[in-house]
Amino acid sequence: MTLHRGPGITLRAGHLLPIGADPIAGGWIRLAGGQIAALGRGVPPGPAVDLGDAIILPGLVNAHTHLEFSDVERPLAGEGGLPGWIGRIVQLRRDRPAGLAAAERIRDAIDAGLRESAACGVTLVGDIATTVLPAAYRPDGPRVRVYREALGLSAAAGASAQAAAIRDLDRLVAAGLPAGISPHAPYSVAAPLGQTVLQSARHRGLPAAMHLAESEAEAELVPHGTGPFRRLLEDLGAWPTGAAPVLLPAAEWISRLARGPRGIVVHGTFLATPRHEEALARLTRHRDRLCVAVCPRTTEMLSGVLPPVATFRAAGIRVAIGTDSRASNPDLSVLAECRRLVDAGLCNPAEALRMATLDGAWAVMLEHRAGFLAPGRPADLAILRPARPCRDPHEAALDPATQVAATLRRGALIAGSLA
Repeated sequence: MTLHRGPGITLRAGHLLPIGADPIAGGWIRLAGGQIAALGRGVPPGPAVDLGDAIILPGLVNAHTHLEFSDVERPLAGEGGLPGWIGRIVQLRRDRPAGLAAAERIRDAIDAGLRESAACGVTLVGDIATTVLPAAYRPDGPRVRVYREALGLSAAAGASAQAAAIRDLDRLVAAGLPAGISPHAPYSVAAPLGQTVLQSARHRGLPAAMHLAESEAEAELVPHGTGPFRRLLEDLGAWPTGAAPVLLPAAEWISRLARGPRGIVVHGTFLATPRHEEALARLTRHRDRLCVAVCPRTTEMLSGVLPPVATFRAAGIRVAIGTDSRASNPDLSVLAECRRLVDAGLCNPAEALRMATLDGAWAVMLEHRAGFLAPGRPADLAILRPARPCRDPHEAALDPATQVAATLRRGALIAGSLA
């Protein structure tokens, strides 16, 4: 998977899906110097590698995932909804080695997740990181925007988390990695901590992401301090023993996210319900800098419903696609997430693929690096091989029998083969 930039290559395929323009049947694309030099229809100028009935599209974008859990063999049980699942995640973390052994495990998990992502056609990832290991994000894999996660409810925990998060933001920037901040969720982040780290990211011109409205139990804890999350936090020893923490509802966090250059509302599962009417209104009002990243299979497993994609799209809100993690999902396939939305009738294949490319790149504030095919753009591509004759390339791309043949970043193979 060594990156290299050769003298250039032209690929010919049954279909090109630029995403930012109409599909091209019988198309070709010229790659040189890590960029797209040209693309067109019909006979290409000069020699070309003929990929037959393949489909070439922009590298896919996994806008929200937690790569540190990429070594989990199968998803954790979803009984008890999100609070029950979080309890199992915390136990999993506590049962694992600490210190240098923990860093090594996380490094290996990130590497495994990036390799799996590349094999699934992904060239850009938005990773939520509780432990920041800049060297784990190798240059011969997908691009990564690393969102440093922050959690803390007590004053002491908040102060420690704030200092660590800001330090890690600077470490990521110094390492040349696209960075961001992620105050975890309204049930795990007290207002002072969340506001401070968001302000720090904003001053650095960095984007933010936050899990919001992902469980009905969230709306019980925040205003009343009761319900399944309160019991969970007490059991975990995370609920402050003194004064209750100041917790903000989703609507307030959306307003704070909107003060930065770009923000992602992660999941947003219950934003279409009456109790979140104001949150949805604020998200709609700030859709010029905010979007939603949905993880359909995780949401369905933990909540029994799919995200309200139709509501978001009707409001003009961009929707990106994420896989969450191997702790809540059987794999890191963005195409499988798209397929679930299409199968449920929440969008058509062309709309789903736009979410998984152009909108995903916008979500992680790297739209200048990914999302669509055009001359002068980075040569980040996914090449798919349909198992059946292809009439509609959008439908064929989401056919379960279609395989990812190759993934290229800056014109170099990072997974698969052109053979």
